[in-house]
Amino acid sequence: MHHNDTPDLDPRTDITDLYVFQKPGDPTKSILILDVNPEAPTRADRFDPEARYEFKIDTNGDAQAEVAFHVLFAAADDGGQTATVYRATGALAQEAGPVGEVVIHQALVSFGRGTPISTEGPYRFYAGLRSDPFFADPIGFQNNMQWTGHDFFSDKNVLGIVLEAPNSTLGPNSQIGVWARTMALVRGALTPVNQVGRPGNNVFRQGVDTNATPPAKQREIFLPQYVAMFQALGYSEAEAVTLAREWLPDILPYDYTRQAGYPNGRKLTDDVADNVADLMTRGKVTTDLLGPHTDYLADFPYLGPPH
Repeated sequence: MHHNDTPDLDPRTDITDLYVFQKPGDPTKSILILDVNPEAPTRADRFDPEARYEFKIDTNGDAQAEVAFHVLFAAADDGGQTATVYRATGALAQEAGPVGEVVIHQALVSFGRGTPISTEGPYRFYAGLRSDPFFADPIGFQNNMQWTGHDFFSDKNVLGIVLEAPNSTLGPNSQIGVWARTMALVRGALTPVNQVGRPGNNVFRQGVDTNATPPAKQREIFLPQYVAMFQALGYSEAEAVTLAREWLPDILPYDYTRQAGYPNGRKLTDDVADNVADLMTRGKVTTDLLGPHTDYLADFPYLGPPH
């Protein structure tokens, strides 16, 4: 749950969701999906050519990136746009922008119902307008979990970025941590503006802005606030500390040898809204009465056609 987390943010760099899962039918590869621009194309109909869209991967548990995939978009030309994907390792993975090896060259971006897929070596890539895969009842959450029965996102679109990559390119250790980051020009300087790992983290970080803080520093800075928030939900101090350390740093754990979904990565069908309701109520409410969408594709790029 990350939709409209920062309503004043440029929608082009406003992350809605991060998904990471083992490729169906091929356990040697993984799928990474970064969705941005809630309610696209109403608020914005292109990716930001001056922004950076990044998948960061921690391979050794130090909450720093040892591998990264950076997606950069060219300026729109005659209504079209292209994307280039870089893979960076080592110290370069902690940087931003066009660093590392180019693995996808000038892939065509789709703003219609088509799915132009770019394939280079072991990688496949897609970017463009798609159906929003997220499902939840945010009005019910805001109204003390009095559910409306309406999936607010069922007719919404996003701009999706989908990368298929061999597991070997994600790091030598199968147990990794993944987060997504967008960077944009702020007063002329390239600045982190949105960041997401675990789905639902924004619910528990109310009043705490972790977007510009590297994961490696998040526990040091934000742990007391998270402990206080979980205690306010009725958890004991010991339970709150355990939960706070689980949710900080804001990194999605993923073992690429396992098919299971969240909290092992996140599949499109994982009901994270139910997980959040369960956690917020200490097990008293376990569902928002909604289920996954029915328009997901069985094959790449998995996101459904736009509405």
